[in-house]
Amino acid sequence: MREPAVPIVQAPMAGGISTPALAAAVCGAGGLGFLAAGYREPEAVAAEVAELRSLTDRPFGLNLFAPSGSPADPAAVERYAARIAHEGELGEPRYDDDHFEAKLALAGELAVPVVSTTFGAPTAAQVERLHATGCAVWVTVTTPAEAELALAAGPDALVLQGFEAGGHRGAFDDRASQDLGLLTLLRLVAGITDLPLIASGGICDGAGIAAVLTGGAAAAQLGTAFMLCPEAATSPSHRAAIESDAPTAVTRAFSGRRARGIVNRFMREHSDAAPSAYPEVHHLTAPLRRAARESGDPDRLHLWAGQSHASSRSLPAATLIKDLAAEANAALSAAGARSARRG
Repeated sequence: MREPAVPIVQAPMAGGISTPALAAAVCGAGGLGFLAAGYREPEAVAAEVAELRSLTDRPFGLNLFAPSGSPADPAAVERYAARIAHEGELGEPRYDDDHFEAKLALAGELAVPVVSTTFGAPTAAQVERLHATGCAVWVTVTTPAEAELALAAGPDALVLQGFEAGGHRGAFDDRASQDLGLLTLLRLVAGITDLPLIASGGICDGAGIAAVLTGGAAAAQLGTAFMLCPEAATSPSHRAAIESDAPTAVTRAFSGRRARGIVNRFMREHSDAAPSAYPEVHHLTAPLRRAARESGDPDRLHLWAGQSHASSRSLPAATLIKDLAAEANAALSAAGARSARRG
């Protein structure tokens, strides 16, 4: 697949925020839009791909959650369920693989231009099957060691997720403790592969895009920056939090997997007790979070956002892409001029 005309990728944001309308607008403006297959049934994913294709004929991506770890300790999940029982309706905790094999097969059948994975890498055989149907394969990594594992599968590109990023950490192992900032991760991985690198984490303006392009990235992937766009299905309470200057932190409280969000009461009260138990805790708290979203309660809702969320802009996605590209070009030109003066 050819690289997008504009080196901007719209990050896949699972849970409903990424929509066909958002991906289509990004693609139409020269970037690469993504759909998020996480938490959705294969039939719903197929319907979203069909809707996106009705809106654009340009390449797009589809993100899948790779199977994550192994079932958690039931006793730890039960203790956490008892702790948060007063917060509202809870779901039944369970371990599953989010229909990974079925969604891989679907991506191949639909010849999705780009298939990316988070939480792990596909096998070499799975990558070969996707390649045979014309799909390019990207793997999200958070450390050089994960990059080495991913490279063994034969992907076409790596998505490098820095610690600044909002939402779930893409780490292969939720208990891993190495947390690298984006520029450090970018330079370390650039030293071990010539594959295109997509830089993600804390990028909300054109100068940030210019920084990672200068650092060796082929493109920048932005998530939080698109959450205020009218095409995104971000809830009103989530939008208000993103527009604030509230701090972010990493927590397992909502899903049992480390994720960065804007600090709220639920996070403050339960983060220390939350076990590493994904997706069990995700299913446990799903009804609680759904009710909070519907009622507009920001204190029981996962307010995923990157560290630079306050810089996000409420603009149509196409306008945002245009502005970001212009800012990136201006930043690169200014950097070149400064370098020339010093030379």
